[in-house]
Amino acid sequence: MKTSINFKAVKSDSEIHNFRKKSFDYIRKDLTHKNEYWMEQKIADRLLKIEAFCKEKSGRKLQKNAMPVREAVVVIKENTTMQDLHNLSKRLEEELKIRIFQIAIHKDEGHYDKDTKEWKPNYHANLVADWQDLQTGKTLKHQSFHYSKMQDLAAECLEMERGVSGSLARLEAVEFKIKKKEEDLKILEERYQEMQQEMESKKSEELIVKESDFLGFQKIKTDKTIENYKKAIKTNNIQLLKNKTELESKEKQIVELKTNIESLKKEVSFFKSKNSALLTNETIFAVEKKKYLDSVENTLKKAILQESINIPNLQNLNDAERKDKMIELLEKTSKENQIPFLAIEEVFKDSHKATYLLSLLGIGKSNKQSQEVENVQSTIKSRR
Repeated sequence: MKTSINFKAVKSDSEIHNFRKKSFDYIRKDLTHKNEYWMEQKIADRLLKIEAFCKEKSGRKLQKNAMPVREAVVVIKENTTMQDLHNLSKRLEEELKIRIFQIAIHKDEGHYDKDTKEWKPNYHANLVADWQDLQTGKTLKHQSFHYSKMQDLAAECLEMERGVSGSLARLEAVEFKIKKKEEDLKILEERYQEMQQEMESKKSEELIVKESDFLGFQKIKTDKTIENYKKAIKTNNIQLLKNKTELESKEKQIVELKTNIESLKKEVSFFKSKNSALLTNETIFAVEKKKYLDSVENTLKKAILQESINIPNLQNLNDAERKDKMIELLEKTSKENQIPFLAIEEVFKDSHKATYLLSLLGIGKSNKQSQEVENVQSTIKSRR
């Protein structure tokens, strides 16, 4: 089975739905007893806490358009346990700073197959998360690779296959929408044709009003017949106009969707080409590697400078204590920014870069500079 996890802004009725505080027509009540629930705090209480912490940390109110509480639907197996989801929650917090404070396992949702009438369960869990960055008080800022990491963690912790990612998933979704729109369009076109044929068919004869005269001959009642035709034409024109508008709307939507799908195909093709180039072209690989390591170096520089301000009595520490502080700081930066320690080791292999970064924390300013740098490099390599 494949799993996926997708976070969106939490809905106002989330707790009512997740904890089954009312009855819903799309659930099977006879299966509700199989659901499981866990709550650390109510959403309203967590929001108050988040707003207060933001004010305390940043001196400002939480922005109106912020989404400090979010909710994810996670596809699970029938035998997925609450402990499995707690393990996933722990990994999300450790690696992406996302803190889950509500979990609801639902095993009472699904649908009956139209053909076989067999029940098709939709096993899933709803995870409600605190999206606040405890360093800044603001909401967490994630990049695209972080969202990809979420999918990896869900698959790993739930022991399921990872769903199709990124552009490929969106591509499949758009293709499905196009197919559905085209089916709707076909139905509308058939209805449109039927109405036109109906206007030309023998049904129009039913609009003719005839009366018998005193000799028994049938004569058309002109005024009543004309009135019937006027009403029929008016009704049909309204319906035809409505159908025509719907047809034009569907056609426009299909054109937009096809444009979108072409764009996605180009995007997928670009990433495939880029991946292929990275694997086969040494020059491109070297350029991309340099960009990434420069980014890592810049992140380390900012972290070291910030930490040097926070460390009390930095000047009074000896080189050994400074070295320990540096290693501790590198491990912290690696974890908070999802940087593999191997990349940090790669940066420190360059003696010039290593010397510069270490000097920001006051390491390597003595006469034994080279030896001190080598000691830190050796320690970093051993920590990988």
